[in-house]
Amino acid sequence: LQGHTHYVTSVAFSPDGTRIVSGSSDKTVRVWDADRGVQIGSPLEGHTDYVTSVAFSPDGTRIVSGSNDKTVRVWDAERGVQIGSPLQGHTHYVRAVAFSPDGTRIVSGSDDKTVRVWNVKRGVQIGSPLQGHSDSVASVAFSPDGTRIVSGSGDKTVRVWDAERG
Repeated sequence: LQGHTHYVTSVAFSPDGTRIVSGSSDKTVRVWDADRGVQIGSPLEGHTDYVTSVAFSPDGTRIVSGSNDKTVRVWDAERGVQIGSPLQGHTHYVRAVAFSPDGTRIVSGSDDKTVRVWNVKRGVQIGSPLQGHSDSVASVAFSPDGTRIVSGSGDKTVRVWDAERG
């Protein structure tokens, strides 16, 4: 699938397997038809630095992206437009993003050594940053029931967090 003008840094399938989302150091997010191998619509533009991580929401209607511009952005996967303002709070590159199983929250990990949880609908951070890692947070995920968050870091540890209480 060709279209990006620089490194592709992250890819994911839509939940129904019909689409693929990709993020790139060309600062764009792109959506592809998985069967036909063609780009759907225009690139999703707004990030001002490398896109490092992308994911679909569980219902396939939204896309989340994280970037070296320190923001997390949510996109309408159908219309190809950004939803709301960038989610701001990280003080260094965002390395990883993921949706909660019910699609109401996003988790992000950053080179600022924190994990943050966001309310998708309101576009705000939930609670305080989850602190404990002593190096960049490279990977994040929710548990299947949405009650826990797991993070992996350059500090050589994996941490499990209570998603409700931090």
